[in-house]
Amino acid sequence: MDIQKLTAFFMWCTIIDGALLLLSVAAFMLAPDLMYQSQSNLFPVPQESFNAAMYFFLGVFKIVWLVFNLVPYVALLIVRRK
Repeated sequence: MDIQKLTAFFMWCTIIDGALLLLSVAAFMLAPDLMYQSQSNLFPVPQESFNAAMYFFLGVFKIVWLVFNLVPYVALLIVRRK
C-alpha cells in the first residue's frame, strides 16, 4: 500500500469518526432526556449515573479519535511533504 492510499484512508477515517463524535456530542447536549429515556428502557440506571457514563464515553471517544485517526493522518501528511 502506498502512502497516498494510506493518507486517503486516514483522511476518511478522521472525517467519518469526527462526524460521529460531533453527532454524539450534539445529541447528548441537545436531547439528554431523550437519550436517557431510550437507554433506560434497556438498562435501568439513575440519570446521574447515565450522565457520568455518557461524559466518560464521549471523553474516551475523543481521545481514541485523536490518537488513532487524527494523529496518524497528520503524521502521514508531514511525511508525504518531505
